[in-house]
Parts: sequence; C-alpha cells; structure tokens
Amino acid sequence: MITNNNVIPEQESLYDYLLVVNPGTHINNDVMALKRMVAQELGITTTQFSAANISLFRSVFPVRFEDDFVTLLDNIAGKQSGFTLYTSRFDHFEQQHDKRTIFINVANPKPIVELHKRILQEFDIKSTPYKPHITIARGMNTREFDQVYDHFYNQVFVRSFQCKSFMLLRKPAAGGQYEMVKEFLFGDEAMRGSEHTLFNYAA
Repeated sequence: MITNNNVIPEQESLYDYLLVVNPGTHINNDVMALKRMVAQELGITTTQFSAANISLFRSVFPVRFEDDFVTLLDNIAGKQSGFTLYTSRFDHFEQQHDKRTIFINVANPKPIVELHKRILQEFDIKSTPYKPHITIARGMNTREFDQVYDHFYNQVFVRSFQCKSFMLLRKPAAGGQYEMVKEFLFGDEAMRGSEHTLFNYAA
C-alpha cells in the first residue's frame, strides 16, 4: 500500500455568522417601505433589501466550529426569558469619514443589552459598547445623507414586539446572501411549546 503523508488539507470554509433578533412581519414591512423610499430618493434601483433586524453578535470563523457555536447558543437561549421591546426615534451615526447610517432607536434597550452581554461572556469576549437598533440605510456619503434625512429628522417610529428568540444567519465570508442556520427559542417559549405538544398528544 502506498501512503502519502504530505496530504494537503482542504482549504477551510470561512463563514460570516450573524446573530439577530427579528422584530416580526409588521415591523419588517414598515422598515422595508422606508428602505424603498430611501432607495427611490437616491435613484437606486435595487429591489433586494435585508430584512429588518437587531444585530446581537457577528463573527467570521471556519464552518467546522459551527456545531459548537450552535450548542453554546442553545445553552444561552434555554436560560433566557422573553421580553417586549419598544422602538422610538429615528437617529443616525457616522461610522467613518463620510459614511453615515440612519437607524431606529430601541426605547428600552436594557433587556437586549443584557442578552448581548451574556452572549459575549459565553464566548469569553470582553464586553464592548452596544447600541441596539434597526438599520434603515447604511454607508451613505454626506450628499446622500443630506438628501434623505429630512424624512427622518425629529420623527418617531413607535412600535413594539415580543422578543421570543434569536436567529443565527450565515453567508460565505467571501460574499453572498445570508441564510438561516437556526432559530433559538428562549427557554420559557420552548417550555410553552412542549406543553402544547404534550396536551395535543394526550388529547
């Protein structure tokens, strides 16, 4: 038997992983309408917009670690209780020179800030400043920003939704569209689901 000890390992597949909270269909539809309005104002013809979400965590790592990542997230979600989030004002920030983002503020950030902190602790990552928000438009230059921000200045977006889970998305690090890996129901919601199943089974 001929053996080859110089086998070259396959190049590892790197993925961009994103953990998000989904605010639900109603808010997503409203946010999509705002994104389309901005695109129309700027003369952008794209029809592809990312779904409304609140980002919790983002990291790029080899796909071989995905199962471990999912197990850790299962553990976090299992200990988490659901909570209600309220949105409030439109706002903006400057990411870097001449790059601005318009977003919707979260009026009661404490529960999701605490969840973000627990996620970082689980991964032994030092806590960083975190401002939960729903992005409307990002990466605009000053001219584009000035062209559309009158629609948002001093305006409010008052909505609420029950946060019962978070979702793990991924896309190839080289680029592409995000796809869902898994939705993680919070512990109290998972218990309700199992009770409902048992009740139906018993009936």
